[in-house]
Amino acid sequence: MHDTRLSAANALALMSKYDLVADGSDNFSTRYLVADACYFAKKPLITAAVGTFDGTLTTIRAHQNGKDGKPNPTYRCLFPEPPPPGTVPACSEAGVLGALTGVLGSMMALEVIREIVGFGEGLVGRLLMVDARAMRFETLNYAWDETNPLSGTNPTIKDLSIHG
Repeated sequence: MHDTRLSAANALALMSKYDLVADGSDNFSTRYLVADACYFAKKPLITAAVGTFDGTLTTIRAHQNGKDGKPNPTYRCLFPEPPPPGTVPACSEAGVLGALTGVLGSMMALEVIREIVGFGEGLVGRLLMVDARAMRFETLNYAWDETNPLSGTNPTIKDLSIHG
């Protein structure tokens, strides 16, 4: 636990102390900062997010190549840019089901343990989507995007300064 706000200035120093990062932040600016910082710090990232009735979970190992020799995808390969401000209500505005955060939190903890111990098939390149209304779980496959600005063939994001 750190009694400090995560920023572009301190993210790499904070992350350097850990083997992996688990992010459940509730805003897009923090999610992108954490994901970009994990890429530069060469740390695996397990990230979960919830909406009012839905949630997602994935693992990012963008600092490594996959079994096919291609780079693993970054968060920006999955979500190239955050949605425009005001288009997605914050959890504090829209509300979330407490039980849904418990489900995603437990699944996130399981994915962290799986990453550490190394059993089974992880979520690298796969987005687990939870629909609480239909009680449905689906998985979306995604891959490295050569045009992504972080790790693509012509990256434009070279450090965390874009997070000002």
